[in-house]
Amino acid sequence: MHYKSITKKIIFLGEKEIVTITKDNFEVIDLEGKVIEKEIVNIEWDVEMTEKSGYKHFMLKEIFQETMVIRNNLEGRINLSKNMIDLSELQLSSKKIKEVEKITILACGTSYYNALIGKYIFEELTNIPVEVDFASEFRYKKILLNEKNLVILISQSGETADTIAALRACKELHSHILAITNIKGSTISRESDSVMYIKAGPEIGVASTKAFVGQLISLYILSLYFAQIRQSLKDSEIKKIIYEMVKIPQMVEIILVREREIRKLSKEFKGYRNFLYLGRGVNYPIALEGALKLKEISYIHAEGYAAGEMKHGPIALLDKTFPVVVISPQGKLYPKIINNIKEVKARDTLVIAIATEGDSRIADLVDRVFYIPKTIDILYPILSVIPLQLFAYHIADKLGCDVDKPRNLAKSVTVE
Repeated sequence: MHYKSITKKIIFLGEKEIVTITKDNFEVIDLEGKVIEKEIVNIEWDVEMTEKSGYKHFMLKEIFQETMVIRNNLEGRINLSKNMIDLSELQLSSKKIKEVEKITILACGTSYYNALIGKYIFEELTNIPVEVDFASEFRYKKILLNEKNLVILISQSGETADTIAALRACKELHSHILAITNIKGSTISRESDSVMYIKAGPEIGVASTKAFVGQLISLYILSLYFAQIRQSLKDSEIKKIIYEMVKIPQMVEIILVREREIRKLSKEFKGYRNFLYLGRGVNYPIALEGALKLKEISYIHAEGYAAGEMKHGPIALLDKTFPVVVISPQGKLYPKIINNIKEVKARDTLVIAIATEGDSRIADLVDRVFYIPKTIDILYPILSVIPLQLFAYHIADKLGCDVDKPRNLAKSVTVE
């Protein structure tokens, strides 16, 4: 029987703590026998959230929950009557936000790709310089931080060993630590100065989907909040982005309703053993994420690349056996990505495009196209990642792979 069918009350043990449980009570002590008072936390998740609920796999269920995750994050954080972001939940003062001179975003795996998008949107909206690094690499460098630096840690579980180690190294230099995580009471949430929860609920599938989207929408909200406090954007510009953000859940629903198109596409392409994913600007990290999803659950080699860098190596690999997936929404870099598509097609390569609804031009250039709703440039990653998640899922399923528990992978990497 799952513990959540018995109780929703939980305590979290720290390192070198021991708990004694009796019929009526519990006691936590440290290694010296000193009694430690512990807060009892109420868990909001229920048993139904940890069941497949009619879906073939948890991963598919979790992709279809992404609309809910986005709504959960927008609710209570966006004040539509005032066209403002409300993040009073953060233990981070307006004064501190105004003093930030540099942001460092640290993460591992899928969360790292969100960090790359975070760099783009923070610099675009707030004018604050942003450094992004793998937590596993950052901790072994000379760390150049001070009290004017903000460190953002992204971790679904809040228990990623390398990210925890990086957190502790940054705290020694007195930087403010802001965690974006899913799990209340996790080590990272307890040890950080501020926490922003992604409100995704339990994610059972090892390949992250709804947590990725939860982290992503949280970064948009957080960056807009900083822009609001620092007045780096006009009120009219903030209003426009908020207006488009609140439409995103409905747009995601439109994509999910057309899942059958992706299923058909996956059937056609399941026999290929290599894929190249291309994107530009804010969509480049989505190319990395799309490639990661395909290789980690289907075991097909896939590589994500910045489209402008394709000519510096990867183009040598391309032929009719090496399909290319291009994230190509209509934005300011659209003419550039069209040129990249033409370069790929000149190598007799099959091209799948993720494009903006109504873009008839691209249909004449590529072999297959999946359309996503039209939004503003900066928000396209939220929409373009979803068909890539579905594409990876359906290929892996058709190949008979263990979609929820791919070989050699763990949901949370808690060792170095």
